[in-house]
Amino acid sequence: QVQLVESGGGLVQAGASLRLSCAASVRTFSTYAMGWFRQAPGKEREFVAAISWSTSSTYYAGSAEGRFTISRDNAKSTVYLQMNSLKPEDTAVYYCAAHRSLSRSLRSRPDEYDYWGQGTQVTVSS
Repeated sequence: QVQLVESGGGLVQAGASLRLSCAASVRTFSTYAMGWFRQAPGKEREFVAAISWSTSSTYYAGSAEGRFTISRDNAKSTVYLQMNSLKPEDTAVYYCAAHRSLSRSLRSRPDEYDYWGQGTQVTVSS
């Protein structure tokens, strides 16, 4: 069983930056691919970014490309999402997710992930 705990959300103004963290409670963290998703009120959960177990492969949604950076520290069992140039449309609850994989190919559908955190709220004011 993998437990994921997100942190780092908050209320910021447009143009600001935030770094989200997701700490995993599993000894084999390095065997999991990790992803970040978000869900705004009244909308479906959508993919933001993913990273492979070895950090050699990353994948971003178009809305995140160039502004967000996903990274991980396997020694700390933590995955990060650095978000720059935030926009009001980035407002959502952000979730990290995990699935076991030693492949470099990455997944972007929520149903392809097995474990989820409780989410952290990000609010961007205009």
